[in-house]
Amino acid sequence: MKIAITAASGQLGSAITGAIASLTSKDDVIALARTPKKAEHLGVEVRPGDYNDPIQLEASLQNVDVLLLVSGMDAPEKRVDQHRNVINAAKLAGVKKIVYTSVQGAEENTAFSPVIQSNRQTEQDVRDSGLDWVIGRNGIYIEPDIEYIESYKKAGSIFNCAGDGKCGYTTREELAYAYAKMLVEDKHNGHTYNLNGESITQAQLTEYMNQAFDANLVYQTMSVEEYKQNRVAELGDFIGTVIAGIYQGILEGKSDNPSDYAAAAGREHISWDDYFAQLKAQNS
Repeated sequence: MKIAITAASGQLGSAITGAIASLTSKDDVIALARTPKKAEHLGVEVRPGDYNDPIQLEASLQNVDVLLLVSGMDAPEKRVDQHRNVINAAKLAGVKKIVYTSVQGAEENTAFSPVIQSNRQTEQDVRDSGLDWVIGRNGIYIEPDIEYIESYKKAGSIFNCAGDGKCGYTTREELAYAYAKMLVEDKHNGHTYNLNGESITQAQLTEYMNQAFDANLVYQTMSVEEYKQNRVAELGDFIGTVIAGIYQGILEGKSDNPSDYAAAAGREHISWDDYFAQLKAQNS
């Protein structure tokens, strides 16, 4: 069985490619990338995979049985058609099953909602494709907070607009393992899974960060507008506004969902006690 992964040069795509290769064989894995050279380090067959090039996609998906469609990073208004290019190419090439990496979040009234809405449309397109399908709705990655630790230390706080809202975080490594299982096991066909760990508040996250990095951070809540202005100033209008929308969704409870991780992966999601204990060991 040949399994192809789109956007394989990205962080999530790379992690899933590695997990699939470990679960099956590198000979059975095909990495698709808009810039193939960026995926050569994965040690598997690499083919071109530009979401904007339907003819190229159809050629690259020849002799593929199962396809992982990683949600694109383009603007929401462009993503739906890009994803449809992949789905249609898969059908024409004879792919039998599509697994799609979607996301959890507020479907209305936040700056992140257009992204969620575009993902929900692709979910429907995948269900309507006539192929076998599985959909994962990813929780929020915890890695960006870990990577931001030095900035948090300088500020003396973790700051955002999530307030007391709980967030079902996850890690790319945990997602990769779950998607590998969803790709190779037929029992998942026709299921939509929330893929996240135990939901925690920002105050809990702050305490975990303090333990792992020997820090003395406090959690500082801000209004949605204040946080938006802060993020836009550092990251630019588009990304800053979207990130504010993500945390607004957490504030509104849209990222606090029951987890289906164990059903998808066949094991429990790593606990945050264990995850941050591992980080502490790495940093001591």
